[in-house]
Amino acid sequence: MMRKNYYRKLAFMVTLLTILLAYQKYTSREKEPFPDVKFITGSANSTDLSDFDPNALDKEQWQKLGFSEKQTATILKYKDIVGGKFMSKEQLKKCYAISEEKFSELKSYILLPETAEKGNSKEFNSYGKKEIVISGKFNPDKFSANDWSKMGFSERQAEAILKYRNYLGGSFISKEKFKECFIISPENYSKLEPYLILPAKTPETFKSLAKNNSVKAKIQYHPFDPNQLDFEGWKAFGFSEKQATTIINYRNRNLRGSFKNIEDLEKCFVISAEKFQEMKPYIRLQEKQQEKTDFSKTDLNIITFRQLIEFGLDERSAGSIIGFRKKLGGFMNKQQILSTYNIDQDLVQKLISIAPLNTSDVPRYSLVDAPEEWLKNHPYFKYSVDKIIFYRVSNPDDRKIWKLLKLKPEYEERMRLYIK
Repeated sequence: MMRKNYYRKLAFMVTLLTILLAYQKYTSREKEPFPDVKFITGSANSTDLSDFDPNALDKEQWQKLGFSEKQTATILKYKDIVGGKFMSKEQLKKCYAISEEKFSELKSYILLPETAEKGNSKEFNSYGKKEIVISGKFNPDKFSANDWSKMGFSERQAEAILKYRNYLGGSFISKEKFKECFIISPENYSKLEPYLILPAKTPETFKSLAKNNSVKAKIQYHPFDPNQLDFEGWKAFGFSEKQATTIINYRNRNLRGSFKNIEDLEKCFVISAEKFQEMKPYIRLQEKQQEKTDFSKTDLNIITFRQLIEFGLDERSAGSIIGFRKKLGGFMNKQQILSTYNIDQDLVQKLISIAPLNTSDVPRYSLVDAPEEWLKNHPYFKYSVDKIIFYRVSNPDDRKIWKLLKLKPEYEERMRLYIK
């Protein structure tokens, strides 16, 4: 036995010495130099770039390339203006949201030809291979999308032509500018050119006047109430169909039917600051004088959030009353209103002492016939719904169900308010 213990101790000592020798050897060896740390600077972002097609990029992908949200929106809008597709690096470079420095950084990765080839415009024309039919001389400034379609252009091409005209300020200005329209192929331009009622050359003052004066000269502003202006009225003030629709939707949906003040109109994102300043002197916003509510004739089961605010309640109290009433399906007595959480008790007490309560339209059922969904959603029944459904299967009698439920008197009392 002693001999066995001796060997165990000896084995332990040998193992320990082996471990110590190995540790000493490991720590004494020459340390390898730590690799140099290289910090990536902001300019190194370009090393992460890879070849890309600008026509395939969405909003998030443009932002990943380093463009702001506003710049991205401008680039995508510019793409729509040129027909929905960039045809060359030269064309992309013209987008003012892309600085020369940024374009130089991206240029070598852009999967587009340097300049648009003559045949490229035919790619767009493949959407509708129709022969262009010209009936006589015409002014393209007065052509609608339907007119361009009748001439032989596809619906998409017609929309792109109008977008280009709007981009120029509402007028093609000259044959030169008309020729630059991406949708108009050289072949089609040759056919159209003799019939265009436009100056041959672009005025030298075009750059400063194109976007401003050409449209301003045509728009005849007059005093107007933005709450009364319809779709055609907004278009007459120089807005596109899409912009006019957006303004009307903003008024009717976001502002619930009316601009309350001039600032509301100014906040509409499709109205530029410059455009707003043009219209401002003509805005005649007539504030509707709302009739005061006669609370002695206002049913508490149909009183509105606005009327509760008018009475003097804060938004929290008014919201609580409207919300609780909706869950109940209507109040059956005025005491229920006082039991609502988060309300001004004194003010509500004053209100219910003045206003009437009509309960004739409040839904009421028997326990046997009450819809399951109604029982589950009603604040007074939802905690007993399983028992009610179970008991009424074998006991289709309200009196028996009430006995089986064995509810506290106060709970049964408030539930009976909604029972026939």
